[in-house]
Amino acid sequence: MVDDAAIRLRYQALDALLDERSRRRFAAAEALSAGRGGVTVVSRITGLARSTIGRGMAELRGGAAVAAGRVRRAGGGRKRLVAQDATLREDLRALVEPATRGDPEAALLWTAKSLRKLAGGLQALGHRIGHNVVGDLLREMGYSLQANRKTREGSHHPDRDAQFGYINQQVTAALAEGQPAISVDTKKKELVGDFKNAGREWRPKGQPEPVRVHDFLIPELGRASPYGVYDIGDNAGWVSLGIDHDTASFAVNAIRRWWQSMGQQRYPEARRLTITADGGGSNGARVRLWKLELQRLADELDLAITVCHLPPGTSKWNKIEHRLFSFITQNWRGKPLVSHQVIVQLIAATTTTAGLKVRCELDANSYPAGIKVADAELATINLQRHLFHGEWNYTIAPRPIHDAIVLQQVLRSTFSFLACSASRRVPSDGRPIAPHCWQRSAAGQALIAQARRLRAQPQSKVQSAPATVSLATAATSAAAEPIV
Repeated sequence: MVDDAAIRLRYQALDALLDERSRRRFAAAEALSAGRGGVTVVSRITGLARSTIGRGMAELRGGAAVAAGRVRRAGGGRKRLVAQDATLREDLRALVEPATRGDPEAALLWTAKSLRKLAGGLQALGHRIGHNVVGDLLREMGYSLQANRKTREGSHHPDRDAQFGYINQQVTAALAEGQPAISVDTKKKELVGDFKNAGREWRPKGQPEPVRVHDFLIPELGRASPYGVYDIGDNAGWVSLGIDHDTASFAVNAIRRWWQSMGQQRYPEARRLTITADGGGSNGARVRLWKLELQRLADELDLAITVCHLPPGTSKWNKIEHRLFSFITQNWRGKPLVSHQVIVQLIAATTTTAGLKVRCELDANSYPAGIKVADAELATINLQRHLFHGEWNYTIAPRPIHDAIVLQQVLRSTFSFLACSASRRVPSDGRPIAPHCWQRSAAGQALIAQARRLRAQPQSKVQSAPATVSLATAATSAAAEPIV
């Protein structure tokens, strides 16, 4: 007598773990052990056909072996679609190819090629296929989902690689001599306000930061222009956050503020400054105002400034892009830039495991756009072009202090500084100060030293500008006032 309950108990315990092959072998083993009438009982308990149990019994007797790792014999099951449909692969490839074999009116050329749309296109051609099989075929044919890749850099200058080698030579030589070498650029301008910022941050589930739907400028907040200075030798960065136009004057003032806040302490014996910059923008190779402002900075700091511009179309290779700006972007991901103070704090808090240090300050000065530099002013720049691509590589040296035009510019800066001190505000950093305390600041000391140098010059050297001599005397007298 067959024990139905025992067979049912064993089957229910193992059913969830059995595949097609092991299930028919289990049923065959139970039928053989039960003896006469076992096939009928096991078929009723397991739901398997008697023919299936018979095939399992044949496998156990060794009459119909199945290769290890297979559930069915080779060749079993329905034939693959590609074996039944000879044109399926070619029709699918024709739909997926970007140019669709040169036919501008072909199906799906101007639509998103999702699996379901590809399956629909094949069905319209008479193929019986589902979207899952389309995905399997695409993978077999070597296709995968691909995003766009930014690789086209525009025009390729024949001396591009040579210029990179020259920049590396100039920077390496400066660092070897202990001279400062910096990389400069303007980061992407940012809208100030409660706008969406790319990235995600940890927050309570279901409570994302609410931001505006549309990215329309808020007039009272405007845009922020972060201009960065990256010290290549010190792995340190400075960012001036401008709120006005991104001009050459703003760019050079950012370099000036970096020097006053970080550079002169790091390089007290500096004789020259090496700058690497893009070929366009506010610090472009063709911008006249950039060169004029650098000349004024060279005169003020008494440093020779060497500038090496990157070749056209290679701005992403600028050091500051992947040594400073990329980490700033990571640090403020998912955080709305609701105010200038928030932007300053987020930039200043940027660090890396390699020891990057960043300082950031707001530059509230106004920088009008559209300033023209006349040929006469351009001719006063003490610019020496290098033998290799002088339009990209040049050095601006301090001009002789007895030059009449230089005297006028220095004195203009001096009196501007004195006027700002009377209104209790220093133009270089924007911090309020007490009257006469401007003399204790670094900028004030530099202007005093320049005024004293002017007074020491013989008048015979500045006969072309007699008014300048009297201005020099007045400026020196004003600079000599006692500190209160």
